[in-house]
Amino acid sequence: MASLYLLIPIAIVFVCIAVGIFLWAVRTEQFEDLERQGYDILFDEDESKPTEIKNERDANEISGNHGKR
Repeated sequence: MASLYLLIPIAIVFVCIAVGIFLWAVRTEQFEDLERQGYDILFDEDESKPTEIKNERDANEISGNHGKR
């Protein structure tokens, strides 16, 4: 019975924190555009790979290692 005096206030605090986080998410419009993230995955263009390849070629040309590793 004594443990209930500790566990019930802890549970109430957790519920208040969860409700506070939910209200913050609603107020900052976190739930407004739920489909955009799915489309970002489908249409994501990875622009870093050509740059990395170009930088590697430039480094090889400067060092004299034409195609050698």
